[in-house]
Amino acid sequence: MTESTAARKPRRSAGSKAAGTTGSKAGTDAKRTTGTKRTTSTTRTAAKKGSETELVQLLTPEGERVGTAANSAYAEYASYVADITPDELRGLYRDMVLTRRFDAEATALQRQGELGLWASLLGQEAAQIGSGRATREDDYVFPTYREHGVAWCRGVDPTNLLGMFRGVNNGGWDPNSNNFHLYTIVIGSQALHATGYAMGVAKDGADSGVIAYFGDGASSQGDVSEAFNFAAVYNAPVVFFCQNNQWAISESNEKQTRVPLYQRAQGFGFPGVRVDGNDVLASLAVTRWALDRARRGEGPALIEAYTYRMGAHTTSDDPSRYRHDDERAAWEAKDPILRLRRFLESANHADEGFFAELEAESEALGKRVREVVRAMPDPDRFAIFENVYADGHALVDEERAQFAAYQASFADAEGV
Repeated sequence: MTESTAARKPRRSAGSKAAGTTGSKAGTDAKRTTGTKRTTSTTRTAAKKGSETELVQLLTPEGERVGTAANSAYAEYASYVADITPDELRGLYRDMVLTRRFDAEATALQRQGELGLWASLLGQEAAQIGSGRATREDDYVFPTYREHGVAWCRGVDPTNLLGMFRGVNNGGWDPNSNNFHLYTIVIGSQALHATGYAMGVAKDGADSGVIAYFGDGASSQGDVSEAFNFAAVYNAPVVFFCQNNQWAISESNEKQTRVPLYQRAQGFGFPGVRVDGNDVLASLAVTRWALDRARRGEGPALIEAYTYRMGAHTTSDDPSRYRHDDERAAWEAKDPILRLRRFLESANHADEGFFAELEAESEALGKRVREVVRAMPDPDRFAIFENVYADGHALVDEERAQFAAYQASFADAEGV
């Protein structure tokens, strides 16, 4: 599949584009603990900056570029996208449009009985595409089960994401081919996986970064708190990227936390930043900042991408039972794709020919996804009984026989 023109950029030099470079005893202790030559530094400056910056925004819902002035509170982050080209901006727009089209097709396929379940990313495209395009090829990504846009950025064919949801495989791709781990269904566990991997990266002396994705609901899990603590103590080069889409299934933020999620990082001793998750430029810039400081050995950071889940939690959910239509309408006005289109048009960075060509590409992608999914073989109905025990088990054998009889009953009914 063709990658976006907003390609990954080579890492920046260890210059002045990251906060928190003052040495400290804590940093020295962390360095001794990891036993590596990676440089360390205190995160007090960055933590203070993160706590004072309520919402990093570089592109308004009306499509106006902001935060670029030298005296802006967001100038440091804006510097990470200061040299972005019109071609790269069109690439980011293309990424979001095609990811949304794929997601819509997957939802439709589930409704048609072709998939068992689907978790939509509708409304979260900017957070995922912006952060995904901030990664380098040698960085490693640990997703949950909704990071379809990040998978796109990492070069995973979107049709490979659907095998697990159709029940024909347990993942669909080799994680080491794209440095993109398999989807994680257990809520929050991937934060620990990412931290452990990052600790290994540090011990190897590599300068790559690790990024872990999770939702606002997962931030209430003990695994995530443990990951924060380990990452801080061992100065692990990991970025925790929380997509706060306002709802953990049917639980609102008000029932999960009494402080903004990004401020939780302060208690563990590393910086936290809240970014406008519907702003692809801000998401790109802040993630570049966080990954750069991680690669330089300055430890973890937490990014809270403040966004909204426009659809259901999964296709088995009915959001109308716990939230109002006017809430969704308010967020539709902040649509991430629409705001970038407004900017492209106002800056004369894209014409109608570009949008028409992209529309055709979008339809072609939807057609390919449908064809590939419908050509997937039916899953082996008896595979669930395999490898439960290394040497087999009488109870499993009994259950397999009962299931076989149940399946055979349908054949008998058809023959009557």
